Amino acid sequence: MLSAVARAVHDHSSSAGRRELLPLAPLFLDTASPGFEPSARLVALCVSTALAGGELAGDERRRLGAAHQTALHLLGTEEHPAGSARWWLPVLGHRSEAFYRTFVATEHAAEAVAVAARTANDVRLKSLLKLCLAAQPRPSCSASAQNSGS
Repeated sequence: MLSAVARAVHDHSSSAGRRELLPLAPLFLDTASPGFEPSARLVALCVSTALAGGELAGDERRRLGAAHQTALHLLGTEEHPAGSARWWLPVLGHRSEAFYRTFVATEHAAEAVAVAARTANDVRLKSLLKLCLAAQPRPSCSASAQNSGS
């Protein structure tokens, strides 16, 4: 999911902006996170940035608004109690989380970055990517040590 955001930021950055993204590359190590929450958090960040950026076409605002609402439901915010959007997920079976993370969330985030890029410069796109990196849960040091010792 994070790589989808990074690709979108890269694609919408200038040549100089792309060079500025290179130092962030090592920060992507060990960022894969299963579950709805990490993906929904990234979608919420990207969509919030896009919605705050300025003029949107009606269909863009509708799609991004729906993506934001789904992300907030999956995150279980105060306005959207946990699980309230998950009623439809059992229909997809045990693959529902992977489906959301792999297809739905990546599309929502990529569209949000593309919309945000219309009004954002390279610095703001890089800042968005840094926010997304910071929002990712990191494995604890003890868990990393145990995994490397196995």
